[in-house]
Amino acid sequence: MSQAAGRRPSAIVFGARNLGRAVIEALIAEGWWVTGVARSQATLDGVAAAGALPLQADVTDPASVYAALDDAAAAHGAVDLAVNATSAYGGDRSGPFGGGPIAEADLGGFDSWAAAPARSAFSFLSASARFVVAQGGPATLVQVTGGSARRAMAGRGLWSAGAFGVRAITNAAALELRPVGIHVALLIVDAGIQPLTGPARPGISSEALADPRRIADAVLFLANQGARSATHELQLTPLGETWTP
Repeated sequence: MSQAAGRRPSAIVFGARNLGRAVIEALIAEGWWVTGVARSQATLDGVAAAGALPLQADVTDPASVYAALDDAAAAHGAVDLAVNATSAYGGDRSGPFGGGPIAEADLGGFDSWAAAPARSAFSFLSASARFVVAQGGPATLVQVTGGSARRAMAGRGLWSAGAFGVRAITNAAALELRPVGIHVALLIVDAGIQPLTGPARPGISSEALADPRRIADAVLFLANQGARSATHELQLTPLGETWTP
């Protein structure tokens, strides 16, 4: 586990509404100090209710990410784990899911489905890398993405472009930070994610959806790895979902 001897480990989770909330709850149950970051007050109220420190920040803005890391470290002594669990899409998503066919898509769709996720990953990893290197000592950075990071799909090329970008940025950060003892991992959830609370997603079998609490277990697995057992890419696929090697 990445923390100084005699100090409780500290984590910060960006995107604290569904998957992020599950990660926050899992970390708290394991004895971590946790900071939960979101933009909406309703989500931040949930973060506080879970026992974590709520912070408002914008994961697409590196300065905002860095400030949140600084606040988390000031509250809890350091940052040992940073997780980006946001679904960072911007602009107008009123069109076809995933952006639609390339011949019919426009720049607005590209900005929303492709550019926004890549910007979020860059902002998170760039600011987090600068912070944990300056902080000194080991730390773990986990970027979450979907199965579109592994393959393109007809009608969802823009979404795939964004996810491919997230994967490339995260892999590059892992290569760059390995020499200084910083563990960077991409967590690919190759399925829809079951809501943490409330009804299941309509029209989809719950067996084909990833359980956010089990995804949180995977984050803990990555966070607790040592320097001699670092996993840089981990994929989760429910048995009820189609798996493509």
